[in-house]
Amino acid sequence: MSTPDDVLFRPIRLGEVELPNRIVMASMSRARTDNPGLIPVPLQAEYYRQRASAGLILSEGTWPNRDAIGAINVPGLFDEQQAEGWKRVTGAVHEAGGRIFVQLGHCGAVSHPDLLGGAPPLAPSAVSVAQPVFTPGGFQVSPVPKAMTADDIARTIDDYARATRLAQQAGFDGVELHGTVGYLIPEFLNDRFNLREDRYGGSIENRARFPLEVLEAMIAAWRPGRIGLKLSPGASLGELQPTAQTLPTYEYLVSQVAKLKIAYLQLQHPDVDLAGTPVEALNDGTARYFRRFYDGVLMANGGLDRERAEAVIRAGDADLAAFGTPYLANPDFVERLKRGAALAPVPPRETWYAGGAAGYADYPNAG
Repeated sequence: MSTPDDVLFRPIRLGEVELPNRIVMASMSRARTDNPGLIPVPLQAEYYRQRASAGLILSEGTWPNRDAIGAINVPGLFDEQQAEGWKRVTGAVHEAGGRIFVQLGHCGAVSHPDLLGGAPPLAPSAVSVAQPVFTPGGFQVSPVPKAMTADDIARTIDDYARATRLAQQAGFDGVELHGTVGYLIPEFLNDRFNLREDRYGGSIENRARFPLEVLEAMIAAWRPGRIGLKLSPGASLGELQPTAQTLPTYEYLVSQVAKLKIAYLQLQHPDVDLAGTPVEALNDGTARYFRRFYDGVLMANGGLDRERAEAVIRAGDADLAAFGTPYLANPDFVERLKRGAALAPVPPRETWYAGGAAGYADYPNAG
């Protein structure tokens, strides 16, 4: 049962948005957008509506342009039809009393020509991440990408700004920039994958320029209090591993992001032991490590249960806690925590991306 001083149930202001509690539903791709236009379907509105008691819902990763696509059945937010589809989702969440940000993400090198009309994926440099990609023909390995030109970079930044404007039009409460795992932003930040010799490569300041310019464009398209950022400095994906430059690069980036006064910074902690790696210093918690570089609202993510989440917030390492897999089968996750009710177990992985309502929008609330 909850008690009056339970930190997870205290309200908090997130930029311009008031949250009734500090429990965040993390972004999780569920592959239900099964139409050529990548337009959210009514089933997705029901899925998010069921989980509206979260202090904040973060949508599944959503494409800001066509170049960003890195999997099938994932929604976009780069045209008017998609924005109209998202209106069903935001309307359902708001009617149920919730708040929702859309997460905008670009897969960069982790894509395949079969998803891009035959074109190669775009990335900072022509270096392959060699990762399986879910294409219409099944899983295929990502090829060597095309190094982005200066025009490609400028256009991509503009596309993030346009997607942010469409997010407002679609009724979202804000926008989160996806900067985690091995996708476009981490590729720019990683000195083994960013081999550029222009203003976007080489020094730490240059490698951090792209995410900072994207954030600045998104802020200009809306306001800083409506923008969030998600990073995972300790994460790896295939060949994209942390290096000796990772911590100083992210320390610089986070300190610069702090100056932008965005709504929040979300830090995802990896679910592996980091001992012996270049980012071993993160082993005690990614949010804890970066708190000294960031004086705004911090959101912790990664392997949290109620006890760990409360401890992180009580210690001052973070202000909110994001939960992913518990939300799969527990649409009433907040209510279960308040009542001390048992959580339904994590469902079989084969249902996560299977399509349809089964294993998606058919989980009951606790009795």
